[in-house]
Amino acid sequence: MTAERFLQSIDGISTFAGKAAAWLILGLMGLVCAEVFKRYMLNMPTAWIFDASNMLYGTLFMLCGAYTLAQNGHVRGDFLYSSMRPRTQASLDLVLYIVFFLPGIAALVYAGWDYAGDSWRIREHSNVTADGPPVYHFKAMIPLAGTLLLLQGMAEITRAAICLKTGVWPSRLKDVSEIDVVEEQLAHSEHVDDDVRRNAIAQAQEIEESARQRGMGGETQK
Repeated sequence: MTAERFLQSIDGISTFAGKAAAWLILGLMGLVCAEVFKRYMLNMPTAWIFDASNMLYGTLFMLCGAYTLAQNGHVRGDFLYSSMRPRTQASLDLVLYIVFFLPGIAALVYAGWDYAGDSWRIREHSNVTADGPPVYHFKAMIPLAGTLLLLQGMAEITRAAICLKTGVWPSRLKDVSEIDVVEEQLAHSEHVDDDVRRNAIAQAQEIEESARQRGMGGETQK
């Protein structure tokens, strides 16, 4: 397996997990809407919905971590990083991933495994309310999310090593971005002529590319 195939495979796993977890937003929205209706229209609040909402949001947040890392979308203080050459960026990334990222995420997986195991053994329920819902399945997301992050972290270390050797960031797996939405909206607009539409799309693409180049390592590809 080539390095590019290896990177794309891990990116694909992280992207699949993130997109699958994104569907939890629908469940979270449904719970919140149901609770608002019952609380304010029927005067019948449901105690366990608070716990369930927290678990849905927490699961979404944790499982999308690897996906965000695969898209290089985590917050970065790039006022210095953006002015560095690719090899310098890669050197910095490599040190930070090995010194901070790997030990921290490995500790998360190790501790999370025991934490989730204890919860499963006692069939733990939430103690926020008198009859709280089970939480052991939710706590199992901690080592799972850590494992996905650890896997994606290995891909990022590989990217940095390749960039050190070649001076160019390897490509990333492309996903839908804001510019795609802009293009779709402009394409179906009846109030914008062709020249204005082309210029607007070109400017939007230029802005997005400039922002990506300032801080994101690696070009994207479909």
